[in-house]
This record gives sequence, structure tokens and C-alpha cells, in this order.
Amino acid sequence: MILMTEPTALPLRAAVPEKYTWDLTTLYPTEKDFHNALQQFATDCADFVKNYTGQIDDAQTALEALPAYAAINRASDHLGTYAELSTSTDLTNAHFRQLATQAEAVLTKAEADLTFFTSALMDLPDTELAKVAATNDDYAPLVRHIRRDKKIRLDPATESALAQLQPTLNAFSTIYGQTRSADMRFPDFMVAGKTYPLSFTMYEDLYAYSPNTAVRRTAFHEFSKVLAQYQNTVAANYYAQVTKEKRMATLRGFDSVVDYLLYDQEVDRSMFNRQIDLITNEFGPVMQRYITHLKEARGLDEMQFADRLIDLDPDFAPQVSVEDSKHYISDAVAQLGEKYHDMIMQAYPERWVDFLGNIGKETGGFCAQPYRSHPLILMSWTHELADVYTLVHELGHAGQGIMSAQSHGPLAFTPSTYIIESPSTFNELLLTNSLIAHTNDARMKRFAYTKLLTNTYFHNFITHLLEAAYQREVYALVDAGESFDAQTLNDITRTVFKRFWGDSMTFDADSDLTWMRQSHYYMGLYSYTYSASLTVATQAFLRIRDHQPGAVDNWLHFLQLGDSLDPIQSAKVAGVDITTDAPLHNTIQYLSSVVDDVIQLSKKLDH
Repeated sequence: MILMTEPTALPLRAAVPEKYTWDLTTLYPTEKDFHNALQQFATDCADFVKNYTGQIDDAQTALEALPAYAAINRASDHLGTYAELSTSTDLTNAHFRQLATQAEAVLTKAEADLTFFTSALMDLPDTELAKVAATNDDYAPLVRHIRRDKKIRLDPATESALAQLQPTLNAFSTIYGQTRSADMRFPDFMVAGKTYPLSFTMYEDLYAYSPNTAVRRTAFHEFSKVLAQYQNTVAANYYAQVTKEKRMATLRGFDSVVDYLLYDQEVDRSMFNRQIDLITNEFGPVMQRYITHLKEARGLDEMQFADRLIDLDPDFAPQVSVEDSKHYISDAVAQLGEKYHDMIMQAYPERWVDFLGNIGKETGGFCAQPYRSHPLILMSWTHELADVYTLVHELGHAGQGIMSAQSHGPLAFTPSTYIIESPSTFNELLLTNSLIAHTNDARMKRFAYTKLLTNTYFHNFITHLLEAAYQREVYALVDAGESFDAQTLNDITRTVFKRFWGDSMTFDADSDLTWMRQSHYYMGLYSYTYSASLTVATQAFLRIRDHQPGAVDNWLHFLQLGDSLDPIQSAKVAGVDITTDAPLHNTIQYLSSVVDDVIQLSKKLDH
């Protein structure tokens, strides 16, 4: 029997061994170099403003300015990444916060000062913009966005003022992050006479998956008690966030916050609603069937919300060290060929990943992709196979970032948010496929299939999808001119959960507070894109699994696209047509067959 890692209190940042931390020196060798670069950036921006204000009146003058503009964008990307990542490893560190504040001040001034340039481009006739796009493929995406944005732009002075206000307008996200990571203090709890340490990260990354029902449920209750103490403050902060979004939507001529937030993704509301409604109505019953089987297999009295993430077969769950993860990752990404494999495996010797949790470290996982510098991944390793899924997910982002940057300039390498999670979720499918391919054992196959359900699809097709369903309800209130408080958000959360899970799971005041746990609510309509991206990833993966001609090359081409195509055209490169609901229906049908396989394997193993 393999037991969950014994929980221990998180260390201070200074106590984390260097080999388990990321290497930021590829951005700037020293902090002094960062400050020098920040000063040079301010000078370059001032020179750009001096040289080109009032000078952009045709394609030729625009083309003369664009190389310098691209260089400024690249420098801004590196400076912002360095400052943000330094802070994310320890939100309690005053020095890092000061460094981030200094960078923010310079970058914000630059953004405000440079709004004249995009305004000038918008004033150019379409014939001149067409010449810019035709001259350089890397300028074509910028021109595409400039043309679209003409109808929602404000006068240059207003655009500049809004850019200058961005730190204040984005403060609600910062306040939430500080509240969650720096202010909330979680006391130890006891089960059967034993004391367990608790933190936000430890609950979400460890106790939520504990095979011990008493530990798992007690941890959730004690965790939720602390959340409840902050619910009114967090609700007020979130209300300020969505009110800001509503006012920005109105300023730019949108009747609905949803339409405003979807605008930059280059998709319409029908695609947003399709993800929420189809998954709720068709995938909900599939997962109700799985969760009922999980309850029966684990002998639970009821399936509480705190139980939903547990393994079907916890005695079979392998413990995985950071070193062990190498062969899992290697086997998974090898399916895309030697060149892709070797690129991804550089993550270990080049220290792309900040592996271990520590006091004050940001929770969850993410991948920063500074242009033509190696990616940087944050996570908190708990020695569970789930950590390998998180890592391979973030490495999917890393691979796309590298390949896109190799193919495009800094103005063209970031894809639409609608498909940004496709490479990451695709890599999770590769991992599951690798686990299945290396065994003939029924128990291992069942384990791999349940990881597919509980790691990949539970996270992206349920957790994030239900966040989006919740957001839709919140924005409907705001669009109707209504306000909300913590109790309203608790009620919305309960309604959304019940709609998806039906009677297969029980909910209470603790589960109602789930809305307090996601930073995605401060990122516009980002949550639903996980399921949209995974729909693309699933169909592309099935083409590779079924050995369809050209499937691997199609996917690698997709990873190189950057922002060169809109999301609909990009998906077509991967062999997926997202203009219809067929890919989503097919994905749900595939998942239903996976649940059938799990149940059948359980019957076989029980006999």
C-alpha cells in the first residue's frame, strides 16, 4: 500500500534548495542588470515618443517605427516577467514587492505614452494598413487587431489616461492575491489525536486529495472556516472588479460585459454559451455516473464536495519525486518526435521550474513565456502523480511559447486566449496515453483512465467550466444594474454546482465559498477557455492516437502559429473545426466511453 506523503509545514523561501528553484538569470544576470534595463527601457520609450509623435501618416512611416516598437514590447515583456516572478515566489517579501512596484511605475508610464502610436495606426486608411501587413508577416496580426479596434477606440487622450490608470484599475487582483497568500492564516487541525499543519496551498495541493476521509473532510472544513472570515471583504473587492469591467465595457460601446470581455479573444458569445451549456447538460450526467461509481468504490456514506477529487484506487497511486518526473515527462512528450522531446527536456538542466512550495509563494501553477528566453514555471510539488500532470501541462505552454517565438516577432507570437490552453491540456492527454501504452495491467489502465478524468477533464471541463458558469450569472446581475454581496455569490455557487452535479453530490456552506478560491475571476472570461482549448486538444490528440496521416505535423504547425491566425483558423490547422458543436459533442462522447471503461475495469478487478 502506498500512502500519501506525510504533510509538513511549508519552509521559508530561503530554505528551498536552489536546484528546485527557477533560474531568472536568463532574463537578467543580476538585479542590478534588471534596474539598468529598466532605466534603458524608459529612455528608449522617451526616444520613441519624441521621434514618432505626429510622424505616422502612411505605411512607410509606420514601417520605419515598427522595429523600435517591437523592441520596446520585447523589453517590456522581459521586465514585467522578471518583476512579477520575483514577487510570486514570496508575496511576503517587501523587497520583491518594491521591485515590482518600481517596474510597474515605469511600464505603466510607457504604456500610457505609447498609446499615441496605436491611435496613429488606427487613423491610417485601410489601404495603408494593408501595405504594412503585406510587408512583414509579423506585422499582419497587429494590423488585424488595429482594424478591429477602430470601432471601440476612444480618443487618444482618454486612451492614454486609461493606460496611466492601469495599476489602480488592476489593484483588485493584487488585493485578492495579497489577501489569499499573505493575510489568510490557517491553524493546525487535529484528527484522531494527530495534529496536521494547514495552509492555502497545502489544502488545495494535498489535503483535497487525501485518501483519509476524516483528514480530507476536516481539512476542508477548517480551510473553509478561514475563508468565511474574509468572505465579505473578498466579495466587496470582487464587486469593485466587475463594476470596473462593466464601466469599461460601456465606455467602449458594449451593452454587455460578456461581449466586452470576449472581444479580444476574437470569438462571440454563442461560443462562450455553447461551452457552458453543452458541458453542463451533456457532460454533467457523464460525471454524475463516474462520481457515483467513485462513491460506491470508496465505500463513502455520501459524496461530499470535499470528496470529489479523491482517487478511485488510492492504494495504487504512485509517489513521484521531482527526479522521478523526468521519465514520465520524457515518455509523454516523445510522442511528438525527437525535436520536441529534446526541447522540453531542457526544462530540467536549465531550471525552468520553481518546484517546491514555500511560505508566501503564489498558489497553483503557471508558465511565463518571455520572448526568446526560456520559459519559467511555478508550481508546488507534493509528490503526487497530479504534480506530473501540472508539470506536463505547463510544459505544453512552454513548448508553444518557444516554437511560436522561433517563428514570429514579439508582436505576433501570443495566440488568442480562446486556444491558449490547447497545448497544455494536449500534453496532459499525451501523459495519460503514455501511462496506458506502457502497461497491460487492468489496474494500471484504470488508474490512468481515472487520472484522465480527474486531472485533465475534471480540472478543465468541470472546475474551470463551473467558474465560467458562475461568472455568467454574476455578469448577468451587473448588466441588469444589480449589485451583489457574499451571500449572493454563495447562492450562485450552490446553484451552479447543483445544475452540473444534480443529486450525485452534497453541498453545504463550506462548498458555497468555492468562489473565493480562484484568481481567474480577475482575468476576464479566461476560465471557460480551458474547456474550449481542451476541446481542440482532444480532437487533435485523437487524430494522433488513431494515426491519422499528418496529425503530428498538423499539431506541431499549430504550436508555431502564434497570433498569425484567429482562433477559428488556428484550430483548423490542427484539424479541428470549432465553428460547429461537433468537436465538443465528440469530446463528450469520448469521455463517456472512458467512464464506461473505468466501470468495466472495476467490475473485472472486483472479480
